Amino acid sequence: MRISPSVKPGVWGAVLGSIITMILGFGWGGWVTGGTATQTAMQQADAAVVSALVPICMERSKTDGAGAKKLAVLRAMTSSYEQREFVETAGWATMPGSAKPNKEVAEACLARLLKIAEAK
Repeated sequence: MRISPSVKPGVWGAVLGSIITMILGFGWGGWVTGGTATQTAMQQADAAVVSALVPICMERSKTDGAGAKKLAVLRAMTSSYEQREFVETAGWATMPGSAKPNKEVAEACLARLLKIAEAK
């Protein structure tokens, strides 16, 4: 099949225009693939769930009979890993209907507990 010489520039222009459009769209235009969009949506959903569960953790720390003592012990710890484990072990990050604590909730709750403790 032979392409007419007058059509070649139009075909090359369309090919190069498509490539440039894709480069600009994905590079600066905010376009993403379906996989990236799904991953971003999952991250946002997880963050929303953690955000919704942190108040439960905070309430559990307030209603804990030894909460004030535990908070003092928590503030004295220097390792964030130990602090997170402490919140998990105290049961504050174990959500209703769950048998084990949620690490992400424990980390977010810990951050808020330490911020409140610093303000006092």
